[in-house]
Order: sequence, then C-alpha cells, then structure tokens
Amino acid sequence: MDHWFYRNIVEPGKLPLLVALASFVLTFLVTRTVTRLIRAGKGPFRNVRPGGLHIHHVVPGVVLTLIGGFGGVAVGRHEAGAIACAVLLGAGAGLVLDEFALILHLDDVYWSEQGRKSVEVVVLTTALLLLVLGGFSPFGVDEVTAEERQGRGSFILTLVLNFLFVLIALFKGKFRMAILGLFLSPVAIFGALRLARPGSLWARRFYRNRPGARAKAGLRAFHHDRRWDRARRRFQDLIAGAPDRVLPLRHPPDDRPPPPPADDPPSPPDRR
Repeated sequence: MDHWFYRNIVEPGKLPLLVALASFVLTFLVTRTVTRLIRAGKGPFRNVRPGGLHIHHVVPGVVLTLIGGFGGVAVGRHEAGAIACAVLLGAGAGLVLDEFALILHLDDVYWSEQGRKSVEVVVLTTALLLLVLGGFSPFGVDEVTAEERQGRGSFILTLVLNFLFVLIALFKGKFRMAILGLFLSPVAIFGALRLARPGSLWARRFYRNRPGARAKAGLRAFHHDRRWDRARRRFQDLIAGAPDRVLPLRHPPDDRPPPPPADDPPSPPDRR
C-alpha cells in the first residue's frame, strides 16, 4: 500500500491535490452538519450577524480560496507550503460551493429546491478531482498511445473528436455526462449518441419538425427522471438535509376568479 501511494500520489506530485480534495470534502460535510444544527435549533452554533447583517459562509470561503490559490502559486514546489495552501484552497472551495446556488440565483435559496444545485456541484467536483487523482486526463489524452502521440495529426484529431462529443452531449442537455465526458470519452460518446432532453438546444433546433422524435425524447426523459430522481434526492437529503417544503395555496391567486362588480344601489323615485 505504501509503495502504491508513493508511486501514484507522491511521486507524480499529486499529494497537494489529494490534501485539497480531503479538505474540500471534510469542509463541506462539517459545514452542512453545522447548518443543519442551526436550522434545527440545536447545539451552540448560530448564524453570524454582526450589526444585524447575515454573513454567509461563502464570504470566508472566497477569502480562503484566494489565500490558498495565490499562496500555492507563490510557494511553488515547497512541499510544506504547498500542503498548507492546499488545505486552505480545499476549505475555501468547500465553503464557496456549498452556497453555489446562492451565487447562481443571487438569493438565499440554501434550504429550497434550488439549493440542491449546490450539492450536485459539490458531488460533481469531487468526482472530477477523483478522476484527476486516478490519472485521467481531459479529452482522453491518457488513452492515446505513444505512437499516436508521435503523429501530430492523429493526436489532434483525437482531441477534436472527443471535444465534439462533449459539446454535443452538452447541447443535448446532458450536463453531467458532458462534464464527466471531459475525462471519460466513452461517457461523452454515449451522451452524444442518445436522444436529446426536451427543451435542450439540440431538441429545439433539430426536433422542431419531428414530432415523433420530440415525443420519444420526452417519454425517455420521463422514465429516466422517474427512475433516478428519487434515489438522487434521497442521497442529497442524506448528506445535505432536505429542503423546506412549500405547501401549495388552496386557492392560487392567479386562479381566483375576479370578484363581480358591485351593483349601484337603485336611485329613489322622483316624487316631484
């Protein structure tokens, strides 16, 4: 085990990345635990409100990310300094991405349905960092043989094809598959060959005059979401807490019929 760790992590110079990833995941889990305790009113934790202003943890996250990022560039290959900066960078990134939905919507949607985007981004970032630690390179460069690398034309063609598959998967509305396809080209190819999701740029452009393709894409998206959405939500609720439930109004304002106009009272008869 020690030999594997040294050969695959230490020798290639991936130890700071591993430390940053560990700091990132640990910070996210600790932050979510603290915010869930604050939400439940348990423990000594409270929101930071100096002068009545709520300071979100994305603010110290940005500060730590800047210190860790610029510090890592400054220390260069000094191992102790690089490890320390990796800890700061991972902690800062964990605090920032935990409130990614707040930055995206410019609103405090932490415990709403929109807040689930933060969890998705954190999980996706963790998966990408694990792929980098595992030796995967963007656009399938690690899958190119030494002979193909010597041939400049074939090497560039491989990069262009993989990049096109990633773009097609992205235009088809398959964001997760496109991101993972940057490092795993079979995932990008699979996403590019499948039907586009309804409402995506690809569907609006190429399925406009194909009602059969639109219906098939909608049916496939429905079955896919019904199969995986519940499991994904349970996983998100397990690690991040369930969002607030918004009870529907009994009579939505838009659906209420307008009140009838008030009738004018009859004028008294003229007795002159």
